[in-house]
Amino acid sequence: MKGRFERSLLGVLAVLAGMLCAAQAPAQSGAQPWGYAEESRDWGVPATTRLRTVGYHSPTPQTIPGGKVVTTLELKAMLEREPRPYVIDVLGGNIHRTVAGAFWMIGAGAGDMGNEEEKRFAEAIAKFAGGDRSRPLVFLCVDAECWLSYNAALRAIALGYTNVMWYRGGIAAWRTADLPTAQSDPFFW
Repeated sequence: MKGRFERSLLGVLAVLAGMLCAAQAPAQSGAQPWGYAEESRDWGVPATTRLRTVGYHSPTPQTIPGGKVVTTLELKAMLEREPRPYVIDVLGGNIHRTVAGAFWMIGAGAGDMGNEEEKRFAEAIAKFAGGDRSRPLVFLCVDAECWLSYNAALRAIALGYTNVMWYRGGIAAWRTADLPTAQSDPFFW
């Protein structure tokens, strides 16, 4: 009888402990097995070093050659410590909500830039990095089906930057996780 009581008591304590942990865990609204807003979903698209020039809004690879893919929770953690990475939003179009603190470089993800645009891109990234090619740079766009941020990250990698990250989930994943946003403010480059 005593053994059954102890097992029952341990079972009740385990359930209560689980409930307490769940109550204290941060809310992860919208989280799915593949992350937020499909940020880790595998569409079977192979990684490439070639810039995408058409079909910018379509499934993307899970990796980027020479760079690192970061998830929503990884980016959140990076923004909470020093040195903070430079976060660069390359979404085109109108003013929008973006990751708080991100620089908005309209057009920086186009795959078909001319020589003058390529030069301006290189100069703008050099300013962000302050001459430090190992400075953390994070590129983002609207979601995991946006090649603009992939293109911009590839350009930075080709320029010799060694700590380039691609936030594949982009604004959609950030907003789904209910993290701080701000109105985009164009950085003219």
